[in-house]
Amino acid sequence: MSDQPLQPFAPPANLSSLLPSGLDVSAGVAVEWALYAIFAFWAIYTIIAIYHWLKYSHASWIAFPAMAVHLAISFALMSYALSGSAFFLTPYLP
Repeated sequence: MSDQPLQPFAPPANLSSLLPSGLDVSAGVAVEWALYAIFAFWAIYTIIAIYHWLKYSHASWIAFPAMAVHLAISFALMSYALSGSAFFLTPYLP
């Protein structure tokens, strides 16, 4: 244990300073591409889940409305996240 008081963590003012010198990527572009990667994974996972639900649910009457609601809400969340209106992230982006 250190006998010095704890210092608050301060994030770097410029995240690109942490990247190798050959890369010139802003934090906003990195976040955007990370979101695209997450949503691509989500889309593949959702397609597989819907396929299995339809194949093994034995014609459940709730399957189609549940899938429609899931797709609509997910599309709305993805559109909001990629629209630049993510106000909770603006303090962290350049």
